[in-house]
Amino acid sequence: MNKMMNNNQPTKKPSPFTRKYLALLTVCIITGFIIGFSYNLSKDKRTLSTASHYYEQENHYREELIVQQERNKELSDELVELEEKIRTYEKEYSSNEVQYERNIKEAEQLRLLLGIQSGEGKGIKVTLQDAEYNPGSTNPNEYIVHESHIFKVLNELKIAGAEAIAINGQRLKMNSYISCNGPVITIDGNQYPAPFVIEAVGKQEVLISSLELTGGVFDQLLNERVVVTLEKSDLIQMQSINEEG
Repeated sequence: MNKMMNNNQPTKKPSPFTRKYLALLTVCIITGFIIGFSYNLSKDKRTLSTASHYYEQENHYREELIVQQERNKELSDELVELEEKIRTYEKEYSSNEVQYERNIKEAEQLRLLLGIQSGEGKGIKVTLQDAEYNPGSTNPNEYIVHESHIFKVLNELKIAGAEAIAINGQRLKMNSYISCNGPVITIDGNQYPAPFVIEAVGKQEVLISSLELTGGVFDQLLNERVVVTLEKSDLIQMQSINEEG
């Protein structure tokens, strides 16, 4: 009879405190899962964004390389034409002394531009340096001197009548190949770190005025965060390309 009485006792129900605890635990587990899932989703989006940025950057550099290769081909063709022009001048012995002197002077200028004759005289020095890096920037390349910056200076110097040009002591030829690889540039296979010192032999005032035109090369470089310094030099000496190395 005692056993029968025990079997008929009512089942003990969970207390309200236990139910609240289980409900709170369930909410915490679901919340943690949602937070973890959101974090992974955000991380994946950042990874895709970074990959897309580097792909666009790589594609940009590839296009620049193609343009530079085409330009190099054009310069090589110009080199052949100029060398032929020099040979023509040297073979001509005009009876007209004025014309003869003019031909000799032009041939000498062409030799200077080609780098096959040593250059010496008054000129200027232009120094290009990387800007101080801002840790808050998303693109460190914005603070580095690139070959495009160097080409702007070189092209302006040539237009202004520079007779001979060198970068970090290396004499440039008409078809010199310049490329950028991070913080260094490569000139005809030789690498040089920043700062990049561009020396030019020629009329100082003309060269400086050309670079300092309002909205010209110097203004563009400063807008692109390149540190530029300029100084005159009473004597710049450059070896010919045959004497270097």
